[in-house]
Amino acid sequence: MRSAVIFIAGVLFAVGLGVSGMTQPHKIIGFLDLLGSWDPSLLFVMVGAVAIHSIAYITLNKQKGPVFESSYSLPNSEKISKKLIIGSLLFGVGWGLSGFCPGPGVVSLFSGNIASISFVISMLIGMFAFRQMGKGEKADG
Repeated sequence: MRSAVIFIAGVLFAVGLGVSGMTQPHKIIGFLDLLGSWDPSLLFVMVGAVAIHSIAYITLNKQKGPVFESSYSLPNSEKISKKLIIGSLLFGVGWGLSGFCPGPGVVSLFSGNIASISFVISMLIGMFAFRQMGKGEKADG
């Protein structure tokens, strides 16, 4: 049952990305183009997501625990490390240059577009390189 819920949530997320147009890089780049022809559609998607998450968070916090797990898995560190800052900057630059972030990039693979294929391959290479560099280091840097 847990796997079915995860799969359904993933499909719902993918459909939402597609319907909202967030799998189209020009929408993201248009949102970041504050001095040109600014496209506010990403802002509306984010506001909707924050509103739904807020309602779900308040509702779920009233329950004794999660439905398919024994306890909630929340981060227990509030430390802002050098790795977190560098990773965030790299994510933002990559998102701004390509117009893709990981979720929409993977969903866009189904279009067969060479840009989305290149993005996902590059993302996988970056993930592999990060793991190789991090071997033997503490995770929180």
